[in-house]
Amino acid sequence: MLVEADELRRLAAGARPPVLLDVRWALGDPHGAEHYRAGHLPGAVYVDLDTELAGPHEPGAGRHPLPSIADLQAAARRWGISGDSAVVVYDNSGGLAAGRAWWLLRWAGVIDVRILDGGLAAWKAAGYPQATGTAHPRPAGDVVLSPGHLPTLTADEVATLPTIGTLLDARAGERYRGEVEPIDPRAGHIPGAISRPTGGNLTEGVPLFRPAAELRARFAGLPAPVGVYCGSGVTAAHQIAALATLGIEAALYPGSWSAWSADPQRPAATGDQP
Repeated sequence: MLVEADELRRLAAGARPPVLLDVRWALGDPHGAEHYRAGHLPGAVYVDLDTELAGPHEPGAGRHPLPSIADLQAAARRWGISGDSAVVVYDNSGGLAAGRAWWLLRWAGVIDVRILDGGLAAWKAAGYPQATGTAHPRPAGDVVLSPGHLPTLTADEVATLPTIGTLLDARAGERYRGEVEPIDPRAGHIPGAISRPTGGNLTEGVPLFRPAAELRARFAGLPAPVGVYCGSGVTAAHQIAALATLGIEAALYPGSWSAWSADPQRPAATGDQP
């Protein structure tokens, strides 16, 4: 699931370097491309989360609906991905955005996709060089994608999941409790969901994934099946990656709270209890 900066440095210098994807994105920050041009891993291709890792806005689909498989395949080929490619994704936020690229590519059938543990901060901390400007992508790839290689949930499935398994809310605690809602139609959470903010998967300082023992304690006692949602299906992918490092399969609700809260027929709970 993860690759450390030292290992990635060796792989990048090898005969078959991985395809590097830089996914700079944060809620409320539209300047990802500028951040990329100011400094990125040598050879990394910039990926725009809003336009390449999400489809067009549709009523009821949430802020970041899944792209069509044809559009995702075209983008993956532009990035240089072929059927036998290894891919490493990273960002400057510990994988909170890059996790979306990891999940989408795995969902679409790309087998060898890893997240750079610690992202750009770990690369810098190791003293490795950065490039500026825009990288010239390698020749176009020929990867053939197909959907459904990772599980997803519909809104109706999410509504019943807490009665048979576990539904995790990966947003910040104050959004789960309904104290604030900066972007979506209503505040609160899906009834029955348990709060596990994605940021808790990471260490302070250089944002590395927490050791397995700490993650195992964080997710202990959760009955299967497990589903995860966030605001729009971005940081929930990071939560799914963290669970995957423990061998726990979790399904993504792609529409997440942005889709659920936009439907007046769907109930909302507030407070710190499911």
